[in-house]
Amino acid sequence: MERNSLRARLVERAEDWAWCSLGCREKKLDKRAKLLDDWPVDRPRGWRRALNRPEDERELEWLRQCVRRGQPYGDDAWVRRTAMKLGLESSLRPVGRPRKTREKT
Repeated sequence: MERNSLRARLVERAEDWAWCSLGCREKKLDKRAKLLDDWPVDRPRGWRRALNRPEDERELEWLRQCVRRGQPYGDDAWVRRTAMKLGLESSLRPVGRPRKTREKT
């Protein structure tokens, strides 16, 4: 969500959009920032830089999949740590029932 205004070309940098959480925190807009809760986990390293770099179609699809699955978004190590901390391990497993294995007789 913090990248939406940038994707829509409303701003040059994500933090320039004053109505998003990143903009409120970066610009220290006290009244608005007071309405925001802290993140439940540490932000990934280089979060602002990651938001401001161009995204390709593959990354956008990955992000959409994370939203559909309720899965954390970021690099693999951060995703695993965050999923464990928040009890979201099931969002990392494949969708559906495990395949049955045939027993050899």
